[in-house]
Amino acid sequence: MKKRPLKPASRYKVPNLERGLKMMELLLDYPNGLQQTEIAAHLGCAKTSVYRIVMTLVEYGYLARDDDKTVRLSRKLLAMGSRTLAEEDLMTVAVDILKTLRDKIKETVLIGTIVETELVVLGQVLGSQPFKFSLNLGTRLPLHTAAPGKAILAWLPAPERNSILAKISFPRFNDHTICDVKQYTQELEQAALDGYALDRGEQLSGIHCVAAPILNRFGYPIAAIWITGPVDRIRHEDLPRVGALVTEHAQIVSKRLGHGLLPRNGQTKTTGA
Repeated sequence: MKKRPLKPASRYKVPNLERGLKMMELLLDYPNGLQQTEIAAHLGCAKTSVYRIVMTLVEYGYLARDDDKTVRLSRKLLAMGSRTLAEEDLMTVAVDILKTLRDKIKETVLIGTIVETELVVLGQVLGSQPFKFSLNLGTRLPLHTAAPGKAILAWLPAPERNSILAKISFPRFNDHTICDVKQYTQELEQAALDGYALDRGEQLSGIHCVAAPILNRFGYPIAAIWITGPVDRIRHEDLPRVGALVTEHAQIVSKRLGHGLLPRNGQTKTTGA
């Protein structure tokens, strides 16, 4: 019996899907994003085709698109990758540093990242106190109260930060909750100056959290680590000391990811309103 000729693999390709994948691979090299016209030039595609693909990927949360039409990868891929690898990737890099920080402070240390308008928990090292805080992996926290959300937002490029702020609803949980975007922006500016961000019981009364960003080789905040504990163990007067410790350990993780290895003129500026 005569064998049928094998069909070329190209006959099974989906052109727009292939363009979308190439687009995301391209954006890996541009953490500050690209204009749609620039993407079209890089890929040799029609602008209308790029626009349709971009808007589809934005709708499904794989890309973020600023008001000035700058397109960049969203954090959804990081969250998906962490779930696929059972949170081993970033946790493998950081777990010993998180344990060292836990041993110094005795409180639970966590790591998480922003996905759309929430903070997602990627991993944790439980505190050594008899009573300790614990969050399930994948737990989502509101950005306007979560210290790690503030830490990441404070170091994001201003256009991306402003785009996220425009989507936050700022619900009130208690008298400590910041519900005003202007006051919240000032909070982020202070975090950028201090090197760490705070949650002073803004969602759950009686709990203090202190967070610092993890920066990649471009100086882009891909995640944050933070500690959480009761106010009688993490007092107001303790916050600067704890903030310095959290920042110190976040910087160690950042260095492992290549932060500070690029020439100064090759780094991405990520702070400032």
